[in-house]
Amino acid sequence: MNITSPFALSRRHLLGLAGALALPRAALAQPDKPIRIVLPISAGSGVDAIARAAAPALGQAFGQPVVIENLPGAGGITGAAVVAKAAPDGLTLGMVSNNHVINPAVYKKMPFDAIEDFTPISVVGATPLVLLVNPKVPAKNVPELVAPLKGKPDGYNYASSGNGTIIHLAGEMFMDEAGVKARHIPYKGTGPMVTDMIAGQVEIGVVALPAAQPHMKSGALRAVGLCGPARSPAAPDLPTIAEQGLPGYSVEGWFAFVGPAKLPAAEVRRAHDAITTAFAAPEVAEAMRKQGNVIHPGTPQEAAAYFRSEAARYAALVKKANVVLE
Repeated sequence: MNITSPFALSRRHLLGLAGALALPRAALAQPDKPIRIVLPISAGSGVDAIARAAAPALGQAFGQPVVIENLPGAGGITGAAVVAKAAPDGLTLGMVSNNHVINPAVYKKMPFDAIEDFTPISVVGATPLVLLVNPKVPAKNVPELVAPLKGKPDGYNYASSGNGTIIHLAGEMFMDEAGVKARHIPYKGTGPMVTDMIAGQVEIGVVALPAAQPHMKSGALRAVGLCGPARSPAAPDLPTIAEQGLPGYSVEGWFAFVGPAKLPAAEVRRAHDAITTAFAAPEVAEAMRKQGNVIHPGTPQEAAAYFRSEAARYAALVKKANVVLE
């Protein structure tokens, strides 16, 4: 289930920053109007924190005001639908994450095509995910967790932030790769999930590394392994799950910018250049470092290919896990 991350392919595009910084104001479309960036998730989430940290630099790079608008609901479908229906004029963009390509496999009905009704602009980066256990679980690494799961099938619970979320599928992927089972307990959000993990109501769960680190440091939760393809600079001593005997395991919480379908090529280039410039700004880079995010903006072409490969990967996992929502 491991695939090549688009970020490793995109370092060369950072060399174009000088040209992007020099983008003439005359090239900007409708500079008197704000650019609306729709987030199909709630305020206070990881992607929301990323967008708001980058918003001032985005406004400067675009040469016009940027407005962040949270439109959560239906696992991200509500906000994404607004972007899909927007005019392709460069004034409405969306900032999406894994769920954008997961939802078509999870929901029986979708008001849009997650691939065809959007114009990919850039997969900007990713937030590391970490597999955690309550300290009462006798495991400090992957082999020590797999052993009791095999010895006591369905004797443990693993939590998620909701059915069909990336957190849910990251847990399902671990169980599948390790050849073990545990009872899935879905929650309405990461907050209540983590609360019950600390209390010992559920024993296992995947959480974004920035949100997990305070609990790892306090000892309230124990990290078993990093879920992504490489170790994180924010936790360099924490080995990946792949390093610990499951080489096919790799999942991370990526985030990307999209526009409506048929966004003109000039607007795609303008948005891509502004996004790349903004995320390279020192203050944004520092904010991303503190949040534990890895930033490597890719091209629109790489984003399009990545969306399709991720959609296929998660569709297979959703089918195996039998996750279907109305």
